[in-house]
Amino acid sequence: MKSGWRWYGADDAISLKEIRQAGVTDVVAALYRRRAGEIWPVEEIRAQADAVRAAGMEWSVVESVPVHEDIKKHSGDWKTYIENYKQTIRNLAECGIRTVCYNFMPILDWTRSNLNYVLADGSDVLCYNHLEVAAFDLFALKRPGAEQEYDEELKERARFFWDKLPTIERMRISNSILLGLPGTVDDLTPQQFLDQLGAYKDIDDATLRKHMYDFLNEITPVLDDTGVNMAIHPDDPPRPIFGLPRILSNAADIRQMYKECPSSHIGLTLCTGSLGGGIENDEVAIFKEFAERIYFCHFRNIQHEAPGIFRESESHLVGKVDMIGLIKALFAEEKRRGEGIVVRPDHGRHMEIDRVRKCYSGYDYGGRLVGLAELRGLAFGIANGVAG
Repeated sequence: MKSGWRWYGADDAISLKEIRQAGVTDVVAALYRRRAGEIWPVEEIRAQADAVRAAGMEWSVVESVPVHEDIKKHSGDWKTYIENYKQTIRNLAECGIRTVCYNFMPILDWTRSNLNYVLADGSDVLCYNHLEVAAFDLFALKRPGAEQEYDEELKERARFFWDKLPTIERMRISNSILLGLPGTVDDLTPQQFLDQLGAYKDIDDATLRKHMYDFLNEITPVLDDTGVNMAIHPDDPPRPIFGLPRILSNAADIRQMYKECPSSHIGLTLCTGSLGGGIENDEVAIFKEFAERIYFCHFRNIQHEAPGIFRESESHLVGKVDMIGLIKALFAEEKRRGEGIVVRPDHGRHMEIDRVRKCYSGYDYGGRLVGLAELRGLAFGIANGVAG
């Protein structure tokens, strides 16, 4: 298992020195100042790779090269953006980077309704509550057609919940959902979000799937030439929200993608937190079934508080995900292929050590430091026959 860490470049509140001192060997990064659809210049890629190498690590995984919304919709300059994407892949390969994490989710990279769910020890984590999302959708966003997508019982509960909710809590939910993510979108206003949702009103699951398969098969010759592996991130959360299509939420979706895109360079980022949001998903079984084309991993654990409510766990080792079984499956695949797979701790707790830092939600230093230490300790124990 290669110890990875997501770094947001020169603007990150966490330094490369701190990351190296955490025991990290492989940095996961991107050119976050480059917008979706732009070509990443070789000189910028190389400069960042050199900075990481000078700190004693390797930039081995890109997270992410964003897929432009026009590619997802087959609108505007989508063909130009695909050609730009191909050139970025070539440029990354020229600099020795051959693993690209990305997603094909419309508009939002991931969605949570609470960015500061407080745990018993005073630390806080990210949380998804479908009642809060539905109430925001129905009564704050007032998305056209939303009422037809929720059953009567949920709509009644959402109305009662929203009517009783203080203004500050309504703002907390709205701000959490509309949060902009580095490298993807800016913070959205409700009207901007509605406008973007409207652009997808005629794009259902089948259409978006076809657009994704077309994109992947179009770039496959470049992947074959360069040896770059595309590792798609699952839908997060793995359920329909805001009327948007969901096309990579479970084993059946992954199976279909592999069938439609047979190249060995079309693979998966195994994210236990995203897949774990689906109570029916078995993360270890998914790893084992698709192991040969898993090129990158996000490991964390989650707790399901109630139907439609899940949050990050107090520990990366305890929760819905069978982390012992997962590490064993990871080791088996690494042995088969004769090389390590980069695993990064995902979405650590926000702890006292980071209260004075300005970190992106879920990407604090202390929480991920603890998570990585837990994962490395478990891996060491399994490798040496003293755990699992």
